[in-house]
Amino acid sequence: MPMYQVKPYHGGSESLQVELPSCMYRLPKVHGRTSCPVRDVGHVQESSDPSLQALESRQDDILKRLYELKAAVDGLSKMIQTPDADLDVTNIIQAAEPTALSTNALDLNSVLGKDYGALKDIVINANPASPPLSLLVLHQLLCDHYRVLSTVHTHSAVKSVPENLLRCFGEQTKKQPRHEYQLGFTLIWKNVPKTQMKFSVQTMCPIEGEGNIARFLFSLFGQKHNAVNLTLIDSWVDIAILQLKEGGSKEKAAVFRSMNSALGKSPWLVGNELTVADVVLWSVLQQTGGCSEPAPANVQKWMRACENLAPFNTALRLLK
Repeated sequence: MPMYQVKPYHGGSESLQVELPSCMYRLPKVHGRTSCPVRDVGHVQESSDPSLQALESRQDDILKRLYELKAAVDGLSKMIQTPDADLDVTNIIQAAEPTALSTNALDLNSVLGKDYGALKDIVINANPASPPLSLLVLHQLLCDHYRVLSTVHTHSAVKSVPENLLRCFGEQTKKQPRHEYQLGFTLIWKNVPKTQMKFSVQTMCPIEGEGNIARFLFSLFGQKHNAVNLTLIDSWVDIAILQLKEGGSKEKAAVFRSMNSALGKSPWLVGNELTVADVVLWSVLQQTGGCSEPAPANVQKWMRACENLAPFNTALRLLK
């Protein structure tokens, strides 16, 4: 006897008829029946959609720009990987540079900061035993381009300062209200190991070293140089401080040879224009007394050219 009974799905003794599918699934025809045979039955293209055409056109433009960008990058990489080893940077000098010190209009607020109602005052602490001649030269040059309020003070720890250093800025010929000046230049004779400068006494750390201060002061003239000349200028300033001022006789002789070679190609150390390199090197030469041997001809000519300029001549009188 069975456990349970199930009713039959079909009646009687008739055979079960099941219609099996002839394909997995059916799709509607994408083309009408024509007498012409279909060339490519695997892919039948309907009429193009305008939005699809616009998308394809945009893709082609993007790919074209990418190919152009790749070609430009490849060209730059070849230039970097194969530099011109025979390039002499000392010969790259701007052809149309003026012979005199040219300056562009410079917004002092962009360099010294904006402080409404207050005079932008540059304060320098210098040791009277080693007066920074380059800064005195730059002070005279600044006076030619800005309305500068110049003052000299002596720190209480300094017992005595020569009279010529107390009057190194000369007499203030034009007396004006303080707010009419564009720039303040205060020199304090103080017993410091290195010359120091601040232009924001309360908020900044001092800039130390005659060369670094000279770089900053010369930037106030707004001169524009290419990257090669800027590198050469910085190099000459470092040579003046590290080799000429602090080096031995052999290092000084090497500096004179380099100067003689550079001055044989141009009237100034970097091109046809006075730069901070000329100011600092001239100052160090005056302070150290030069080399034991006579200076080369080009260097002597350059020194006379410096001393013919009024700011250099004024600073030179302080040593006498």
